[in-house]
Amino acid sequence: MSTATSTESQELAPVRAESLAALLVAKERPARPSSLSTSLTFGWRAILKIKHVPEQLFDVTAFPIMNLLMFTYLFGGALAGSPQDYIQFVLPGILVMSVVMITMYTGISVNVDIEKGVFDRFRTLPIWRPSAMVGYLLGDALRYTIASVVMLVMGLLLGYRADGGFPGVVAGIALLLVFSFAFSWIWTMFGLMLRTEKSVMSVSMMVIFPLTFLSNVFVDPRTMPGWLQAFVNNSPVTHLASAVRGLMAGDWPGDEIAWTLGWAALFVAVFGPVTMRLYNRK
Repeated sequence: MSTATSTESQELAPVRAESLAALLVAKERPARPSSLSTSLTFGWRAILKIKHVPEQLFDVTAFPIMNLLMFTYLFGGALAGSPQDYIQFVLPGILVMSVVMITMYTGISVNVDIEKGVFDRFRTLPIWRPSAMVGYLLGDALRYTIASVVMLVMGLLLGYRADGGFPGVVAGIALLLVFSFAFSWIWTMFGLMLRTEKSVMSVSMMVIFPLTFLSNVFVDPRTMPGWLQAFVNNSPVTHLASAVRGLMAGDWPGDEIAWTLGWAALFVAVFGPVTMRLYNRK
């Protein structure tokens, strides 16, 4: 009893700041990660989501195939005389439409992570602040590539032939990926602004559907009324579809490529800063 009492009465020895620092910092602090490495890390995180939830690939596999088969065989005979002739025109357009439509899932992923509280952890890390947003976009670039490959393989089976060969196809897909990366900044903004993922999807569809269907994806705009041609001919999706169609056909549509890159730069310049401002204030 006396031993326990004497032990409790003993005071703890004071700990010096130098010894505490030696325990906590056993070696030199690692260098702060670069903006590139952190962006690639977040991009890899987005890819791992696909690995653990492979159902996400449904939108980049079954959905594009369904669109291609439906529009080719429903409208090919009426619009071009035969499905085989129509697919030469419509495949690059449906490729553009399918990839542009799945860009909205970037904003949905951002909104889901916000609701789960993951972004609170990201904000405490000593990293380049935009890297989380850029990582989402880099990870989704894999989804866009998968959708493009699936569409081209199905198109080849249906009779599509790219006169531009392999270089033209690669150039067309590369341009499509650049545009989609820039276009996705719009949905990251909505993902930060809106409260639920359903709201993000609803608003995204309200924007994407008019842009994709009011374009030259399915038909030549010259058959449209004059007032509608004015809108369609200046749509970013029209410029993108014309550029991709031309590159795959073996041409070099310089004007359409310039317009597409200009739209991509505008999307990043406008919606990139707005997205980061919302992210910093969220």
